[in-house]
Amino acid sequence: MTKKNLSSREGQTDVQSIIGWKPPVFHQASECYVSVSAYDPCMGKMRFKKIMLGHIKGKRQQRLYGQELIKRLTQKLLEGWNPWIEQTQPEEYALFSEVCDKYEDYLSKLTKEGGIKPGTVGNYKAKLVFLKKWIKEKDVKVTYIYQFNKNIIGEFLDYIFVERNNSLRTRNNYIGWLKSFSNYHLERGYVTSNPTAGIGTTAKLGEKNRKIIPDKVLVKIKEYLLKENKHFLLACYMLHYLFIRPHEMAFLKIKDLSESKRTLILHGEHTKNGHDAVLTIPNHVMDLLKELNTFSFPPDYYLFSDKFLPGLNKVPRQKFAQYWKEKLKVALKLDKTYKFYSLKDTGITNMIKANTDLLTVRDQARHSSVKVTNIYTPQENLKANSTLIGYEGVF
Repeated sequence: MTKKNLSSREGQTDVQSIIGWKPPVFHQASECYVSVSAYDPCMGKMRFKKIMLGHIKGKRQQRLYGQELIKRLTQKLLEGWNPWIEQTQPEEYALFSEVCDKYEDYLSKLTKEGGIKPGTVGNYKAKLVFLKKWIKEKDVKVTYIYQFNKNIIGEFLDYIFVERNNSLRTRNNYIGWLKSFSNYHLERGYVTSNPTAGIGTTAKLGEKNRKIIPDKVLVKIKEYLLKENKHFLLACYMLHYLFIRPHEMAFLKIKDLSESKRTLILHGEHTKNGHDAVLTIPNHVMDLLKELNTFSFPPDYYLFSDKFLPGLNKVPRQKFAQYWKEKLKVALKLDKTYKFYSLKDTGITNMIKANTDLLTVRDQARHSSVKVTNIYTPQENLKANSTLIGYEGVF
């Protein structure tokens, strides 16, 4: 900020007069505003400033907002702030919902002009939808843009990472988007500092503490569950063949499965990326569903309830891993690196090893790109590109 000359016409201005001020006052008559009286060093006198609140609908909301504003202004004045030296930013009192709408319009325009990939915009908008849904469901107090601060962002990241049990990669992806989202606010004057400053991504210390399950072990698991618990075998199939996460699995209902179409629908409010998805049910998974008379249960029953049978009550997502660890792993003496979620990694890897095209695997696994799917490709499946083998340049 350009330094201003703080000298009065009589000479050097007294420091105490520069920080002189009167407490802010709320006014609500023909106009609604908060007034601030503070010493203007350039004019050499106290000046009266209005912060208009007419854009806020409803007198009660104006009063509530005015009270909050007075607290904020008073604190700033006590810290030595002067509205005539550092101009206030009325943009910081913009409605959060309106700023989000403008942000989405900006992303759409950016896509149209070729400034950002459509896939990236879709990802950003999905994260914004998820953020707004969290704010609404958790009754988070974010009415105005200035309220979207570091504390709120920290709570949201904890919800993503801890409460929803997402991966470190997912948390890091959300941090990247939140930084971009907050930069948008900063560049347009909605805030004076980026609330994501100091929030960094976290790198993994090593590889995943789970491994691909060998075929012979998968067979042992299947044989055991066919005798002991076919309904948990179905849960294993859902993870292994349809790549449905335990959190998503817990919300499945009978009506989400179609016997005639051989499909399963996931609803966005329960998925990791916030999107709806239609997944293909392989033949042997459908055979097990029929054997268990799944389609004879009421449509509103959860697919997995008590003892993993269909029922009225949703099974807690932790129960899947708990049964695997306390029952299955003990009975079969499985290696500690073979975890319930290993079935998903193993399923993707085995599907690729069976020469299923990567686009099909990507869609079933709901990966954001083939690049993510390709991570699961075993090295022995990586082959030379036949198109390049016969290539000769001019060199």
